[in-house]
Amino acid sequence: MPDTENTTMEAIGYLRVSTEGQAMEGVSLDAQRAKIEAWALLNDYKLIAVHVDAGLSGGKAGNRPGLQAALADACKNKAALVVYSLSRLARSTRDTLDIGAKLERAGADLVSLSEKIDTTTAAGKMIFRLMAVMAEFERDQISERTSAAMQHMRAQGKRVGTVPFGFDLASDRETLTPNATEQDAIRMMKDLRANGESLRAIATALHARGVATKTGKTWTAEVIRGILARKENAA
Repeated sequence: MPDTENTTMEAIGYLRVSTEGQAMEGVSLDAQRAKIEAWALLNDYKLIAVHVDAGLSGGKAGNRPGLQAALADACKNKAALVVYSLSRLARSTRDTLDIGAKLERAGADLVSLSEKIDTTTAAGKMIFRLMAVMAEFERDQISERTSAAMQHMRAQGKRVGTVPFGFDLASDRETLTPNATEQDAIRMMKDLRANGESLRAIATALHARGVATKTGKTWTAEVIRGILARKENAA
């Protein structure tokens, strides 16, 4: 009879500790390795490699060679990348989701023991996708709040971002006050544009009259387009 093909699944372990984390009970390298080895044994996975980032914070994934090697191995072997907790893997939900998406595209899985996330199961996939939905919802909420706050500040005549051409920043560092010289320049731009002048011609005219930009740089058609568009939107 032919030999039965070995169907044992494979796993890649990833361990990380920061300088502070090494001294904390329960997240040491040895503790993380023991948890990962126990999971592999219990679930009939062969732990074919373990990669380590020792003394590194959970910053950008690209700055952690151990994580990059773990991801490469997991993707190459279509294995499960197993970590003690998501805090060892990434610094944010967004980073975790990006790593999960990369693994999924390669046919690999992600297992986080502390959060009981396991994309080798249907329930684990569902939890991970719910995380993605919640992360997107949170980003949308932040965007809405930011937009509303900016609109309110504009309505109150307060600064949003850089000080726009035509205004100065008052002593409270928030309120915008009209700059007479720059307001005259804006009126000239509008008049010239109404008379059919091109943006490039308007830039030449401003330069010829010695009108300075807000930053002291050369007038360009793009800068003038932005100023005129802002005035139209504010009207």
